[in-house]
Amino acid sequence: MKNNSKITLALAAVATAALVIYLTRCVNAKRMLVKVADEGYETAHDILYPGKDNGGKELRYGPTLPR
Repeated sequence: MKNNSKITLALAAVATAALVIYLTRCVNAKRMLVKVADEGYETAHDILYPGKDNGGKELRYGPTLPR
C-alpha cells in the first residue's frame, strides 16, 4: 500500500468514527427530550436528569432582586 492510500484509509476511519459518535449523541439527546416531554410539566427536567446542567451561570428562575 502506498502512503497516500494509508492516509486516505485513516481519514475515512476517523470520519466514520466521528459520524458514529455524532449520531449516537443525537439519538441519546432525542431520547432524553422525548422522556421529558412524555412526563409532562409536573416533572421538571432537573428531577429526571439531576447531573445535566443546561442553564448558564447568569440564568435565574423565580424572583430576583434588581441591581
